[in-house]
Amino acid sequence: MIRYPQVLGHTTPPQRWSFNDRDAILYALCVGFGSEPSHEQALRFLYEKNLRVVPTFPTVLAWIADPTFEALGVDPEEALHGEQKIELHRVVTAPLDVEVHGSVVAVHDKGRDRGAILTTRHLITDRADGGLIATLTTTCFARKSGGCGGSAAETQRPHPVPRRTPDHSIDVPTAGDLALLYRLTGDRNPLHADPFAARRAGFERPILHGLCTFGMACRAVLATYVDFDPSRIASQQARFSAPVFPADTLTIDLWRDSDVISFEVRVRARGATVVKNGKAVLRPPMTAAVQR
Repeated sequence: MIRYPQVLGHTTPPQRWSFNDRDAILYALCVGFGSEPSHEQALRFLYEKNLRVVPTFPTVLAWIADPTFEALGVDPEEALHGEQKIELHRVVTAPLDVEVHGSVVAVHDKGRDRGAILTTRHLITDRADGGLIATLTTTCFARKSGGCGGSAAETQRPHPVPRRTPDHSIDVPTAGDLALLYRLTGDRNPLHADPFAARRAGFERPILHGLCTFGMACRAVLATYVDFDPSRIASQQARFSAPVFPADTLTIDLWRDSDVISFEVRVRARGATVVKNGKAVLRPPMTAAVQR
């Protein structure tokens, strides 16, 4: 059970992590780069010469950095990833040495037997100069923690996607072993590998990481709107609404309104919308961050 209100004072000591070009390339492969090996702009995320890094790459720290579920009073098997947001303060590069500061920012109690919503925030800074690289805001749904006494106020209203027909729809097949591959980026939750753990959590078989689908949406935005220029991505956020199973084919729907790209992700074969309320904010080319 979440220990409220004590949990609101939970912060973690600064943690240090190092990433190299191999880590960045592995992540890019997991989120769909390499499906068009002749595309020179996409290849730059997979080839160490003048390597570009996918803007959502720092989200791997959403799960490998504290605060851990256990430290917050949440059983990992009861927790579902609800929402993710990343704000980019500079272009991500590799190799990179970072420091991560984590804290709990909110707990919303949905009531006994209805669960609770827990929001954490991670600030990622460059150890070389102390500059802020990215801010991660992560929301999880703790299914058994209702009645913990957290705030009863409504959470922030999700971003509404347009009601018109999508401007673009992109089909993205996923491999049957993708969850096993994505685990190598840091999230070793057995829910994504162990059939017994998946069934115990209420799934017919291991599911794909929501953050993998989140990264695939970023690739779709990069490919469709900014010619694979990572400096154009200022932020991205979305809500995870249904599981994705490895080997599903995803349909990513995209809408553009000025510098805002709205998106949702569907699995047409199952009639399921798996990512809702997606929003990416673009920087204009003349004011894009300069890759160092």
